[in-house]
Amino acid sequence: MTPPPWASALVATVCADASIAPPRLLWRRRSSEHSTGVARRDRGTIAVRAGTDALDQRLTLLHELAHWIAPAARRRGRRAEHHGSGFYTVAFDLYARHGIPPSDALRLESGRYWSALRHAANLGVPGARQALSARRATVRARPRRQWRELVPEHDVELRREGRWSVCVTCGQRVVAASLARARRARRPIRHRLLVAVLA
Repeated sequence: MTPPPWASALVATVCADASIAPPRLLWRRRSSEHSTGVARRDRGTIAVRAGTDALDQRLTLLHELAHWIAPAARRRGRRAEHHGSGFYTVAFDLYARHGIPPSDALRLESGRYWSALRHAANLGVPGARQALSARRATVRARPRRQWRELVPEHDVELRREGRWSVCVTCGQRVVAASLARARRARRPIRHRLLVAVLA
């Protein structure tokens, strides 16, 4: 659907301020309260699935615009840090300049990525240190998980179940790097199946 005029105007303003070419904005609706989005530099687009909360729509679009204009993420090991300090420096500046109050920016952003609180605290965003302390207290108060062995260690023998490769013994899906390693191993690789229980 056609993006709302306010969203197109926001894209034009942010990109003009950053002296960068604007993306093509793709806009869809969703029935949920919260919005989602993705910036694809290789395709020249930002896509937003807009929920019913108008403030969350605006923050989501600004979040994706921060991805659009922020410097390329530094690599940490083999992966790029997608939501690192460089990104959040740009994102929280955009939120402040375009009418998102700090309390709402912290609430909505940490609802998606709670590591945003740490970056916001380092940037001096008002209320971030208190929100980070409250989050850490909540995490510490949660019951600790203990691990119990569900299936003892065994050789992985693969079989196909539709589009998935699964272990014959435990029925666990074997995917990504583990699947590649199992396929190229000269001897069978081994694994065991654990289950988490609350202490």
